[in-house]
Amino acid sequence: QVQLVESGGGLVQAGGSLRLSCAASGRTFALGWFRQAPGKEREFVAVTTWSGQIIDYADSVKGRFTISRDNAKNTVFLQMNSLKPEDTAVYYCAGQKSAGLRYDYWGQGTQVTVSS
Repeated sequence: QVQLVESGGGLVQAGGSLRLSCAASGRTFALGWFRQAPGKEREFVAVTTWSGQIIDYADSVKGRFTISRDNAKNTVFLQMNSLKPEDTAVYYCAGQKSAGLRYDYWGQGTQVTVSS
C-alpha cells in the first residue's frame, strides 16, 4: 500500500499561483491530481507517469498548470498559475499501480481557495 501526502494548498487571489506537492511512500506507475469543488463531482486535473513519457491535463487547466516529478524523492508537484475562482476545490493526489483508468491510492486532499 502506497501512502500519499499532499501539501501546499491555501488561499490566493485570482491571478496568483500555488504549488502543490504530493509525497508518495513508494513508487507507482503514475501519479495524478484530481479536484472536487463543493457540490460537484471529482474531476481529473493532470497526470504523469513515473517515466515522464505520458503527461496529460484537463482542458480547463492546460497552459496554466504544470505537473512535474522528482523521482528521487517519490514526489509529484502541481504548479498552478493564473488561478481563477473556479479552480477553488479540494485537490487530491492519486496513484496508479499500472496503466489504465483506475487509481489505486489516494491522498487526504488539500484545500485550494481562489478569491476574486
